[in-house]
Amino acid sequence: MELTSVLKFLENRTILVTGATGFLAKIFVEKILRVQPNVKKLYLLLRAADDKSAMQRFNTEVVAKDLFKVLREKCGANFTTFVWQRTKIVPGDISCENLGVNDSNLLEEMWREVDIVVNLAATTNFDERYDVALGINTFGARHVLNFAKKCNKLKVLLHVSTAYVCGEKEGLMLEKSYNMGETLNGTLGLDIEAEKKVMDKTLKQLEAENASEKAITTTMKELGLERARKYGWPNTYVFTKTMGEMLMGKLKEDVPLVIVRPTIITSTFKEPFPGWVEGIRTIDSLVVGYGKGRITCFPGNPKTILDVIPADMVVNAMIVSMMAHADQRGSETIYQIGSSLSNPLEVINFRDYGFNYFTKNPWINKVDGKPIVVGKVTVLSSMDSFQRYLALHYLLPLKGLEIVNTACCQYFQGKYSELYRKIKFVIRLIDLYGPYLFFQTVFDDLNAEKLRMAAKDSGIETEVFYFDPKTINWEDYFMKIHLPGVVRYVFK
Repeated sequence: MELTSVLKFLENRTILVTGATGFLAKIFVEKILRVQPNVKKLYLLLRAADDKSAMQRFNTEVVAKDLFKVLREKCGANFTTFVWQRTKIVPGDISCENLGVNDSNLLEEMWREVDIVVNLAATTNFDERYDVALGINTFGARHVLNFAKKCNKLKVLLHVSTAYVCGEKEGLMLEKSYNMGETLNGTLGLDIEAEKKVMDKTLKQLEAENASEKAITTTMKELGLERARKYGWPNTYVFTKTMGEMLMGKLKEDVPLVIVRPTIITSTFKEPFPGWVEGIRTIDSLVVGYGKGRITCFPGNPKTILDVIPADMVVNAMIVSMMAHADQRGSETIYQIGSSLSNPLEVINFRDYGFNYFTKNPWINKVDGKPIVVGKVTVLSSMDSFQRYLALHYLLPLKGLEIVNTACCQYFQGKYSELYRKIKFVIRLIDLYGPYLFFQTVFDDLNAEKLRMAAKDSGIETEVFYFDPKTINWEDYFMKIHLPGVVRYVFK
């Protein structure tokens, strides 16, 4: 693999980015604008009813963020002009044909001008409504592919998925594509169109029964988890992302397709500055729950490898892979971007970093103004031991408190409600994230390693587009970068 200058490749390019208000998309857009000011145009597609609301979303949810402060300082008074000269905000929706773009002139313009399509639109909720997840993660991927086929100058389509779609062989999560109908557990009968029919039938039945919106949402969430687990996937998110990959691989024809599968994405490692993060992302649910005193135990093998990767490394890998596979007609290349093979992080280390950080920097309870004292989380090595621990330390005291509260005319209602919320919070986290806490495998990243080596050997700008997890010292990263970042940008 011979690579040339990434910065040169980006010069004068026109790129369509879907899901432009998402976490990774913002980092991608900021990176392109900061390192290659001579990019021709970024078409940024985001969900909005019209141009005005799209502009408003972009201004408040993208460029107003701290993420853009380095670029803002670099441009000074010209920041707004600089951004607007290089971006075009497009209201749309990838769950619709032509990405929901209603302006026919704009459609023709994009098909004529776009060189690169980057699909970052997704719903990442593990228990998303099945209809919503299918619409965005599965059929949305097909709509993006169909759009890319109409781009006259297309060099590459890059689709961002997740590493947790993949199957295992001898303890290694493989960097392989999926055939239509292939499942994780070998169960036969997976048919994507049939899945849509199951979803449509359930939805119509609920509507015929005049079910409340809350009941519809609950049922559709349960349906998604049920269908995912039937075929071996732990949640709706990874199941619908897998089916999206299947459709793209089957229907790509001569489109150069790159699929990037990150593992658990965490805050930025270096750029535009260390520690920027947004939203409660996977392991950060545990961080927030622990730092606020809600979590004292969780199930998991202490030796389980947590595969995490900083967001800026994911974006850099995306950009380098775009350049590496431009114009490779009909090819499909998969890159798993993670750390478990080359720089493993164990659950027990993650626990200790959290304990050390919040012991030195306790979160202040907003109710009473007192620092929250944390202890070392008890890591329970099986679900059975977790259930016993939960029953002994939480469910029995909760039942006792319920009896006392009733006898005392709801005098202890506040304390009862607080304990109930804590238990409900932990149970929900374990249901969604439990499968990952006993993960006994690591992620194959041979393709990503080849890409790193090719970049190094070709002498391209590896200091700008770094994505080697071996350079990370996990203790320094969590203690000095990630946990402070989560506290600053996520804790409320």
